[in-house]
Amino acid sequence: MIPAFDKLTDAEMERMLRAPLLTCILIAGADNNIDRKEIQEAIQVARKKANKSKASLMEFYQLVGEDFEDKLKIVLQSFPIEATQRNPLIIEELSMLNEIFPKLNKKFATEFYGSLKDLALKIASSSGGLLGMNSIGEEEARYVKLPMIQDPAQ
Repeated sequence: MIPAFDKLTDAEMERMLRAPLLTCILIAGADNNIDRKEIQEAIQVARKKANKSKASLMEFYQLVGEDFEDKLKIVLQSFPIEATQRNPLIIEELSMLNEIFPKLNKKFATEFYGSLKDLALKIASSSGGLLGMNSIGEEEARYVKLPMIQDPAQ
């Protein structure tokens, strides 16, 4: 178990572990097209975070990064295919992090929130624009700052 999760229920731990996957699905699927580049970027980011994150997040991302693509596919299958139906459900689930963050160490919650925003930005930048480089589409731009999640540092 991740030490930062010692005050969380099993359901809250599951929600925390799902958050990077949900962020990936929300951003990559915002335009109703989950592109292979976006999935590959999410996998790369999860792997990098598992190896290069701050110590407090490293164990978390090692756990999330294991079989990331398989986990992503399983979570994706639990949602409707259409982004217009899927996104509100993901937004609702991600907003539940606002109830979990106060139970966590503030430093961990703040770093976790920052890592989700970083993940969202990297996925959004991975597809689109000139030759698919560094351009965020209009649909992705609506979600890339994860407005449904309150900054725990505030």
